[in-house]
Amino acid sequence: MSRGILFVMSGPSGTGKGTICEELLKTEDIFLSVSSTTREIRKGEVDGHTYNYTTRENFERLIAAGEMLEYAEYNGNYYGTPRRTVEEMLSEGKNVLLEIEPQGALKIKSMFPEAVLVFVLPPSMAELKKRLIERGRETEEQIKERMDAAKWEMEQSPKYSYVVVNDELQGCVNEVADILHRRVKDSNFVDKLLRENY
Repeated sequence: MSRGILFVMSGPSGTGKGTICEELLKTEDIFLSVSSTTREIRKGEVDGHTYNYTTRENFERLIAAGEMLEYAEYNGNYYGTPRRTVEEMLSEGKNVLLEIEPQGALKIKSMFPEAVLVFVLPPSMAELKKRLIERGRETEEQIKERMDAAKWEMEQSPKYSYVVVNDELQGCVNEVADILHRRVKDSNFVDKLLRENY
């Protein structure tokens, strides 16, 4: 059985990367690895689907036990990727999608050099700020913090395999789906060559 492909999606808060992931999961043969966090659950979110919500104490225990592939502290809360689920799915030949911050994505890249990293950009900084305001989840101060963080995050985009601009959702989803299809096709072709020659 060939190993699955690890796809990593990142981008500043408000670029729509979560919505893109949701759309991909409807049509693509890919599994979303649900991140863990210590932040409070928000209205409309579902434990085990949006995030695996846990305590700070438990998260730190998982870090100490080497159970997190990557983790970061953001706005006073931990966010991270559980190791076991990802490694099991990849070894079973399943393609895995991670939606994580650049800090974690670059850690994943160092551990999985074959991972495919996709960075989602907003059409402009003005549009990004508008989207953050319209979703109505953050205070003015939090929006400023997110905009400041976005500058650093976007500076990391050249380290990614692909960069896409989300100015029109369906077009962006199609572009990312095309990337997935190409990488899966390339991987299948390599597997076929190896089976024929070894």
